[in-house]
Amino acid sequence: MSPPDPPLSDGVVALRPWEERDVHDIAIACCDDEIARWLDQVPQPYTLEHALGYIRAKGEEKYAVTDAASGHVLGSIGLTWNEPHDVAEVGYWLRAAARGRGFTTRALALVARHAIADGAARVQLRADVENVPSRRAAEKAGFTLEGVLRSAHWNQRLGRRQDWAMYSLLPHELVVTPLA
Repeated sequence: MSPPDPPLSDGVVALRPWEERDVHDIAIACCDDEIARWLDQVPQPYTLEHALGYIRAKGEEKYAVTDAASGHVLGSIGLTWNEPHDVAEVGYWLRAAARGRGFTTRALALVARHAIADGAARVQLRADVENVPSRRAAEKAGFTLEGVLRSAHWNQRLGRRQDWAMYSLLPHELVVTPLA
């Protein structure tokens, strides 16, 4: 898959494909209690080998979320497409120092626009019902809460089954105004 042309950016954040030179940024960011808490599929402790495997893995269209001005890595966002390539599911994380500043919302808006331009009739995401920052970012990016998938996943790290809030965004719901 080739990167989007023009690159995905809103002037504040930019999304670019991960490169092997990013392994240190990924490894450092993923050794984080919040990422470990909510994303139990992210190995802990997280190593350079894990980061390299993530970059090289096929199946997900994944991007480094970067500061548009400096290129500094802020986090990750990716799309997993269904077989007919008409539904894309978004996954994301942000490094601790970048949270709470609207970067996730901006990255979600960019990747959703990209998915819809690439043929998605639906862009969806799931977040633990207790993960308020993740849910807030989805809502600010224009995603609609559809409901809760009750007891959807056993999270060993949390020691409980997770309820997932299911969000979606349809093409006619795209926000056309710039994010504040």
